[in-house]
Amino acid sequence: MEVLLLNGPNLNLLGVREPHVYGSTSLADIETKFIQLAHALGVKATCIQSNHEGVLIEHLHAFGLQHLAGKPVGVVFNPGAYTHTSIAIHDAIQATGLPVIEVHISNVYARESFRHHSFISPVAKGSISGLGVDGYYIALDFLLSQWKSDERY
Repeated sequence: MEVLLLNGPNLNLLGVREPHVYGSTSLADIETKFIQLAHALGVKATCIQSNHEGVLIEHLHAFGLQHLAGKPVGVVFNPGAYTHTSIAIHDAIQATGLPVIEVHISNVYARESFRHHSFISPVAKGSISGLGVDGYYIALDFLLSQWKSDERY
């Protein structure tokens, strides 16, 4: 089993960007804990962050092709602002049926109205919003439970 922790634009600034909204935990701290938890559960984890939409899509394609080949893979994905703007990311997920859990640190529904619409949610297995950085770890646990209940894996 392999999981990709994928983070979109501006998430490299976690820990310093609006700590009243996103908390004080850095992305490096999130990635370290994510990898440790994954390994403890017997899962290989890779962490990628990019401020560029095309880079995110390339990683979704790579994992999506593995999924289509029958490999147990999934993605925990915080698309950042691309959540509300990217049909291309939506299409990249939909094209392969890649199991994606959409994660948002803040409660996007308690913020500006433009954040209330997600192009990712309709093609994600699930969405977690407003649970802080714990949402990443909850998403990992969910993906693992799905793999364990799927007889192919």
